[in-house]
Amino acid sequence: MPVVNAMVGAVSQGVLWGLMTLGVYLTFRILNVADMTVDGSFAAGGAVSAVLIIKGMNPWFTLLFVFFMGTCCGLVTGFMNTKLKINILLASILTQIALYSINIRIMGRANTPLLGSPTMMSLLRDLFHNKLSMTMSSLIIGIFIIALVIALLYWFFGTEYGSAIRATGSNECMVRAMGVNTDTTKIVGLMISNGFVAISGALVAQSQGYADVGMGTGTIVIGLASIIIGEVIFGNHFGLWYTLVSVVFGSVIYRIVIAVVLQLGLRSTDLKLLTALIVAIALSVPVFKRKIDMRRNATKAPENERETRHADDNFKHGISEEQ
Repeated sequence: MPVVNAMVGAVSQGVLWGLMTLGVYLTFRILNVADMTVDGSFAAGGAVSAVLIIKGMNPWFTLLFVFFMGTCCGLVTGFMNTKLKINILLASILTQIALYSINIRIMGRANTPLLGSPTMMSLLRDLFHNKLSMTMSSLIIGIFIIALVIALLYWFFGTEYGSAIRATGSNECMVRAMGVNTDTTKIVGLMISNGFVAISGALVAQSQGYADVGMGTGTIVIGLASIIIGEVIFGNHFGLWYTLVSVVFGSVIYRIVIAVVLQLGLRSTDLKLLTALIVAIALSVPVFKRKIDMRRNATKAPENERETRHADDNFKHGISEEQ
């Protein structure tokens, strides 16, 4: 039973963190930039949500303010990158560092507990008369929000402006030649990305019962690991919606791997090392796969050449017999 409970908990956490993974996917794959802002915007989402809940606001309504906070984080990074011409990596790191102090200012301290305060999970549990565990409540809410976000993203990136954002990451010069302001598309993409990352931080904070200024440390690495795991296992077959779903499943698989390793006796302090190893392995798998395919094609080439020569000889032999 402890193992089963650990697996269920890992799946629920994977779904909640999956929203953060979707945000990282927007910048890493669609915009083709490395945005380090997410480490700060994730914690900012948890901080804003926790403070508003303590002030008496409905936990669901806090997500609106959380999303706005996340978009502001992306706006700052995008402004420094596009208007001040600061490298995107350095601009995002500057925003991330600034958010550490801002998050402490928001909470008034480094940690804000939610014990005794209503959360989205506790409200759902009360709705079912405490028949649901907190883990199951987190899973249900996470699946609902993830499904809603994937539907919104699939619709948005099918619109003209959404397609322009996708094209900006693929070929910025071509998009600019078509008269689209690529600075604006970059900023909007960063704002949407960090908005969803902040909502993920709020969900995780409500699920674990507290918000901490350091809860976003390593978020970008976790997001990249989840993306790569999803791409390696599920691939890209059926368009954008399939890719978005596979990214979320990558987040779930990552959390399951972490839970299994912890059950085997690994120290929690070694999780950062494990995460780095998972990312390194996941990044190397496509490289090895490509090399294997190249060798396989190289071995098939001589065989195909021999078959072609044999067919030509048979054809020439048939012609000579007819003559």
